[in-house]
Amino acid sequence: MSLRHALLGLLADTPQNGYDLTKRFEETLSGHAWNAGHSQIYPELKRMTADGLIEVVDEGSRGSKVYGVTDAGRTELRRWMFSPVGDTPPRNEFVLRLFMLSSLDLPDVRVLTERMAESSGERVTGLDHAIEQIEAATPAGQPHGYARFAAEFGRRYYELQRDWARWVLEQLETAHRPAGSTNSEAGSATRRESR
Repeated sequence: MSLRHALLGLLADTPQNGYDLTKRFEETLSGHAWNAGHSQIYPELKRMTADGLIEVVDEGSRGSKVYGVTDAGRTELRRWMFSPVGDTPPRNEFVLRLFMLSSLDLPDVRVLTERMAESSGERVTGLDHAIEQIEAATPAGQPHGYARFAAEFGRRYYELQRDWARWVLEQLETAHRPAGSTNSEAGSATRRESR
């Protein structure tokens, strides 16, 4: 994925100026799919205009330019949307840490996994709130739109991470439970060991 495809996608939804695009990145994509700041967005908009993918469709106060997608831009966005997902190398810090768990001592694995569960749970809560806002802003009887689909994917993704981390903690407790001890005794021992 490139920044220009993310911008094309946002502009295909509605024409916007650079400030609005930066704000939408912060509110919707940043931390979930793609990060880009003001210093990256404005130069890319100029390049995309030069390449004929977008055009200035209006000018606002103080000379701010409102950009819209051209036919060539829509064609490029569609081409990218149908290209194989694996074209770019995957980067997932969460998964990378999973591969590195064996480098830690058992108490550290427990602490890190508890933090992963907690962090993922907080993201689930944040996305639950975003979904509530989307649903509240949608008129009765109208479909929620594609933002709701993306928010639901994010919520389920972080639920998966949270549930996986909880499962690891259960596996660690089971594997290191002294013979004859109860679940509550093992849980207390695990918490003591992880401190």
